[in-house]
Amino acid sequence: MIFALISTNPLKHKINTRHEHTLVATQFQKEKNLYKREKIAVHRWSKIFLLYFCKVIYKAMTMIQERIYPVGIQDFEKLRTKGAVYVDKTDLIYKLAQKDYVFLNRPRRFGKSLLSSTLKYYFQGRKDLFQGLAIEKLETEWTEYPVLYFDLSTAKNQDLAGVRSELERQLRTYESVYGSDEKNDSPGKRLTFLINTAHSKTGQKTVVIIDEYDAPMLDVLHDDERMGEVRRMMQEFYAPLKACDADLRFVFITGITKFSQLSIFSVINNLTNVSMQPEFSAICGITEEELHTVFEEDIAMLAEKYKCPEEDMRIRLKKQYDGYHFSEESSDIYNPFSLLKAFDQRKIASYWFESGTPTYLIHQMRRFNMDITSLDNIEASPSVFDRPSESMTDALALLYQIGYLTIKSYDRDFETYQLGIPNKEVKVGLSENLLPSFTNRSDLDNATLIQKFCRALLNEDLESALIALRAYLAGIPYPEGGKDILEDMEKCEYYYETIFYLLFSFMNRHIQTQVKTSRGRADMVMHTRKAIYVFELKINKSAELALRQIDEKGYMIPFTADERKLIKCGINFSTTTRTIDEWIIKEE
Repeated sequence: MIFALISTNPLKHKINTRHEHTLVATQFQKEKNLYKREKIAVHRWSKIFLLYFCKVIYKAMTMIQERIYPVGIQDFEKLRTKGAVYVDKTDLIYKLAQKDYVFLNRPRRFGKSLLSSTLKYYFQGRKDLFQGLAIEKLETEWTEYPVLYFDLSTAKNQDLAGVRSELERQLRTYESVYGSDEKNDSPGKRLTFLINTAHSKTGQKTVVIIDEYDAPMLDVLHDDERMGEVRRMMQEFYAPLKACDADLRFVFITGITKFSQLSIFSVINNLTNVSMQPEFSAICGITEEELHTVFEEDIAMLAEKYKCPEEDMRIRLKKQYDGYHFSEESSDIYNPFSLLKAFDQRKIASYWFESGTPTYLIHQMRRFNMDITSLDNIEASPSVFDRPSESMTDALALLYQIGYLTIKSYDRDFETYQLGIPNKEVKVGLSENLLPSFTNRSDLDNATLIQKFCRALLNEDLESALIALRAYLAGIPYPEGGKDILEDMEKCEYYYETIFYLLFSFMNRHIQTQVKTSRGRADMVMHTRKAIYVFELKINKSAELALRQIDEKGYMIPFTADERKLIKCGINFSTTTRTIDEWIIKEE
């Protein structure tokens, strides 16, 4: 167009007549108008392209920019000075700080220590650390209080002398600041002196924060004698928290288990337990809203890594790490440790179980013969959550408090909670950690079976899965209890049913055990994308008998309206060979 304009420019041509001048002028005006339109169009498209280019560059730079995730960072000052990602919970922290005596329990690796640390710096008046956070608009005074902060995680796996030594070590830290009284010989008396002295020397009441308060006791839950000794020592240490009420501004105690379960706070009757209060249900963990606002960039990076749409990645993260509820009105809570680890490592995996299943949980589950196959559908009354250790009849409360179970729903009419496994990470991780305790097989043997079993089921090849399982079971040494289990038909059936359940759980399939029908209970039902499988297990009988029971009891009837294939499977186990004797698979 520029060349055409130049060729018709009247300034470069001699005009001989008025008519010719008019023609040329008209042509020039047309070309000029056309040029203007194209110039405007070019400008418009240039602007659009520039904006798009800048957006792409910004997104790329954002993704390239290193994000510091607070994985393993439990100190609030360190988190803020490093510029690590922080989900702002300070509005809830401010609300919590208005109370006097507070107890909160949350599962392991849920941010309890970071919360405790944040409270410490808040009461120390460290306004500089809270710039740009919600609490900056709420707090106007920023009073500096003397803070006594105790982290009892260092007292894990200690004998009585070791626990006492650790308490004394942490007390000496504050005695070097506020002084000590040589007359005081017990941890409780020394704490009393510190609380009183800190108040008198500073003119401000004392703040006491105790993180992981139950750590010294968890590993001795199964040992009544040792538990009694440690409990008495801890009772004496915590006694000042009531006796020194006039000198205390705020007390915060946090851990995994609830205080009433361990009965170590019998001397304190003024603690407010906020663990199941709806307003504080999100004080630890990451909500759905927080995920989509704070971690939008991180979701995009993960989606790019896995070459999937961002919406698909959100769904995947939800299935893997979401599902926790800490009250009947709680929003969905993501496991913060696992979620941050996934973003940090750019990989979706089961990070919560890296340190394995706590030994005290295995002890309690064995002690009370906990039915693992029923974990995904348990009805519980409110009293379960506050049951003292002396009256525990099962490991249900412990499973909830540690985070292996969560609240799925609440029935207001009957005041009952429906508990279940929160997400895929917990289901798979729990199965992986519990399977060795039932099979006495090596991790390599278990991993090999799981790989074969899961690959076969993914291909809807139940026949190959059972072949792999038969070979695996044949190599299992006597289970704990040995012949007693195998001779007791009821125990034996439960034993094989549990192994069955744990293996299917690795697939994260919808597995139900003891499924009620109008005329009985099916041993196990599994739902896949293409089919519904109904299993009946027999011991020292026949697969034919198992299959006949499925038909006679009408176990398939509840699923006949489903469009998926219906497949029934009768399985017989032999106590002689200690493995599967035979099976029959039939499609309806």
